[in-house]
Amino acid sequence: MYAECRPVHTQPHPEPTSTGPPVTTPASTTPQSATATTLSPAGGPGRLGSLGPVGLVLAGGVSVQFGGALAVTLMPRAGALGVVALRLLVAAVVLLLVCRPRLRGHSRTDWGTVVVFGVTMAAMNGLFYQAVARIPLGPAVTLEVLGPLALSVFASRRAINVVWAALALAGVFLLGGGGFSGLDPTGAAFALGAGAMWAAYIVFSARTGRRFPQADGLALAMAVGAVLFLPLGIAESGTKLLDPVTLGLGAAVALLSSVLPYTLELLALRRLPASTFAILMSLEPAIAATAGFLILDQALSAAEAAAIALVVAASMGAVRTQVGRGRKKRAALESTGLEG
Repeated sequence: MYAECRPVHTQPHPEPTSTGPPVTTPASTTPQSATATTLSPAGGPGRLGSLGPVGLVLAGGVSVQFGGALAVTLMPRAGALGVVALRLLVAAVVLLLVCRPRLRGHSRTDWGTVVVFGVTMAAMNGLFYQAVARIPLGPAVTLEVLGPLALSVFASRRAINVVWAALALAGVFLLGGGGFSGLDPTGAAFALGAGAMWAAYIVFSARTGRRFPQADGLALAMAVGAVLFLPLGIAESGTKLLDPVTLGLGAAVALLSSVLPYTLELLALRRLPASTFAILMSLEPAIAATAGFLILDQALSAAEAAAIALVVAASMGAVRTQVGRGRKKRAALESTGLEG
């Protein structure tokens, strides 16, 4: 899903939503990041880097969505809340071991920011998995993408974004069969809630990235989310979470949905502009629909496929608008001699 563990950018960024709808706002270059170096194969990108930056991003998107599909198959064993608890716990342990964040020297505001980020991350994951327990993966991700898309449209305040908003609304209308009669209303509501949390995730990931070095803030926020969600997972699933098969599948979900895509994206962002990254991430609803079809046998109707295409087009259009606006601003600064 996207609502997945995305790279927290490590440099100040004045416009945290400028990279587009479905992503956090990663810095376009992180070559000196200690975390990136640790997560990379020794001596550089190596075999993973040979895929090329676009290939790395697409591989990360495939990993995220197929991890989501695997999570759906795990739900009968552990429940939606149990799956989220396992995923957050394993991802937190891996990130804490890799990043080894420093706990001292942070202000009360720093800790407040990372705690809110962790709460947002936990809510985003919890709502999304409640959605995919009720509606197909492709439509769930499509509805979830509306949160970041709305954030991007409102932040831009350009007339062209009315077109992108209209395309997205047309897609939602088709997806809901003219009133969500074709989708479980509760599942659709959970997906929309996850989208709202995704938008909040974008904002607080940017703030956390400005306050913590490398990916320390992400690791700490993941730990906060795991601590908050573990009691809910235990309450729903109890000792089922201790079953070796359940633990193994939960670890696989965490690696596919968080750790692996995070690593691939860190490698890609060394050579890929953040704007291009955002456009590629707009393809996630289509990737999710493919994963749902291949793993969960969730076939889409023609109307649902058209709906997903409209939302993908709206997301890409909003990203392109933001990128064009940023280029015009830079050109204006350069022409007046204020750039640099």
